[in-house]
Amino acid sequence: MLVFEYKLDGKPAQYAAIDEAIRVNQFVRNKCLRLWMDADNDHPVRANDLQVYCSQVAKEFAFAAKLNSQARQASADRAWTAIARFYAHCKAKKAGKKGYPQFQHDNRSVEYKVTGWKLDPDGKHITFTDGLEIGRLRMIGTRDVVAFPLNQIKRVRLIRRADGYYVQFCVDAVRNVVHIPTGKERGMDVGLKEFYTDSEGLTVANPHFLRKMEAKIKRLQRRVSKKYDPEKRKAKQPQSNNYKKAVKQLAKTHLKVERQRKDFARKTASAFIQSSDLIAHEDLQIANMVKNHTLAKRISDAAWGRFLRWVNYYAELHGIPVIAVPPHYTSQNCSGCGNMVQKTLSTRTHVCPHCGLILDRDHNAALNILAVALGLLTQDRTVGHMATGRRKTAQRLGTDGLQSDAGNSTD
Repeated sequence: MLVFEYKLDGKPAQYAAIDEAIRVNQFVRNKCLRLWMDADNDHPVRANDLQVYCSQVAKEFAFAAKLNSQARQASADRAWTAIARFYAHCKAKKAGKKGYPQFQHDNRSVEYKVTGWKLDPDGKHITFTDGLEIGRLRMIGTRDVVAFPLNQIKRVRLIRRADGYYVQFCVDAVRNVVHIPTGKERGMDVGLKEFYTDSEGLTVANPHFLRKMEAKIKRLQRRVSKKYDPEKRKAKQPQSNNYKKAVKQLAKTHLKVERQRKDFARKTASAFIQSSDLIAHEDLQIANMVKNHTLAKRISDAAWGRFLRWVNYYAELHGIPVIAVPPHYTSQNCSGCGNMVQKTLSTRTHVCPHCGLILDRDHNAALNILAVALGLLTQDRTVGHMATGRRKTAQRLGTDGLQSDAGNSTD
């Protein structure tokens, strides 16, 4: 599935209509969730029941009927996704909270399926045809979605962000990439000092996007706090326009940091995959690592999880194996002789008293990660060959037995 995104250019009335569509989407989703919560054990609610319930919601509420019917069904799909995830966590006996579905209060998108919208032949305008009267909007972007047949566009999603409104097209297409072999098998150790260090000793500097913007974010946050009026909150009155402007400016700054992280992670992962034939990295439990309040902000700013997701995505496109190895003792063991050399987090150089190897701590860890991955890969191949050999032997013995029986037959 490919996703093409454009920024939308429209009038204030059209933006207000998009906001109304988003609110209706949230309303339908919450109503479906309430139906599931109120159901008894003797008559549980299933995914199809939520789809049927959408038409009932449209009959009861006139404003909900204005939203396209398939968009309402997509809202029900969102509710069922949360429910199914909760069931899956319970079945798997996941530790801690299971993610019980919650009502949404800050939804920022609405999704249409194959109806309710019409794309102009020029590929620069889109018209929404449901009862919310969003109308015709100009799309700003460089990608050409009209290069694909319309029947391959399975979803059209409207998104509200801090800097405007966007439309996404989910296209049912396969991206074909031809990988050029490099003959390199590389281990990778992510860190806070350097973003990552590979088994060849190459490093990529940590960009520290949040740290660079932190002073500005704190200043904007103080401005938001000064303009917030708690008395208006108690009286359930809207805050001032200056408060809303301050909040919007703060949100834009956070959005910029998020986009910087995404762009850096995507480009770095793509370059790493193109220059490798096998990738090995630590199987990090980042959710547990951020519980360390001393390093939580720096770990979150590094965005290792997003980077590793892009690594796996590009590796699948290029047909490259990615092996996640257990992180135990990868920094403590010596990559030269295998003996343990204990060191604290502040010790950045690996000095082995047994074999005399001196390496950067992260470089030593990357070599250990690659060695463990190659060992696991060899073990899997050995097991696979043994299983194949046993299967062929069984087939041969079975064939020989049948031939022997046929030769001894007296019929």
